[in-house]
Amino acid sequence: MTPSLFLLEFMTGLASASSLFLLAAGLSLIFGALGVVNFAHGSFYMLGAYLLFWLTRGDAAGFWHYLLVAAAASVVIGAAVERIILRPVLRRPEHFQILLTYALLLVIADVCRLAFGSDYKSISMPPGFTGPVFLLGSAFPAYYAGLVGLAGAAAALLWLFLHRTRFGLLVRAVTQDREMLETLGVNVPAVFTVVFALGIGLAGFGGAVSLPLQSMSTDVAVDAVISAFIVVVVGGLGSIWGALAGAFLIGEVQAFGALWLPEFSIVFVYLLMALVLLFRPWGLLGRAPAVRT
Repeated sequence: MTPSLFLLEFMTGLASASSLFLLAAGLSLIFGALGVVNFAHGSFYMLGAYLLFWLTRGDAAGFWHYLLVAAAASVVIGAAVERIILRPVLRRPEHFQILLTYALLLVIADVCRLAFGSDYKSISMPPGFTGPVFLLGSAFPAYYAGLVGLAGAAAALLWLFLHRTRFGLLVRAVTQDREMLETLGVNVPAVFTVVFALGIGLAGFGGAVSLPLQSMSTDVAVDAVISAFIVVVVGGLGSIWGALAGAFLIGEVQAFGALWLPEFSIVFVYLLMALVLLFRPWGLLGRAPAVRT
């Protein structure tokens, strides 16, 4: 393998990891705060891409403006879903939440199929990122670098939100003792709504920014939620930095696996997940469960 080919595959893996992180970070955030395993998460990733395609009519000229609109719409949709659909089952056993969110995945896919059709949707590279950039003499698509920058900025802003704001403190506190916060007068349901909306917004944003990289169809929802769960299992469910580490590893394994043994590239991903589950079942950066005495 030449250095230029290695660098190109590495950047391809980083670009894939960036969209995976945006998808998985929302799933991890929702589970960490609400304790909900959201099987519909991939549907909102798909929905973000469809919203961007509908807003732009497939023309990349207004990509950056409509990208923000699609992300904001995903946040609003997430807030509505939490308040209307998910809230009634939050205090029920986990299987109620799993069945409900899985049913929601199917419903959103069918609605998108009726509204937008079943054909694949795609968009060209956005303005300013249509050409290549050069690193150490190797050329690769400029949008790859832009996507990596977007994901890095999202990770930094999310960390600042959770660790440097009062609301972020409440989010972290609600994962530890919801009843105590309610006793102190904190509006815990409102915290849940904001967290769920933010997680869905990240998924929608991830789907929208991935549209120039891959064609989207309603079948993407299932693949996306499987990929998100693999990332959070590897990185650690409930850990934002774990989602980042897991996305990086999965993205690079997919990129180099597709280069060396294309027919077995997905096998390498599941092998990595199996090794993590075998030696560190709570994930690379997840917290080990407390040992009861």
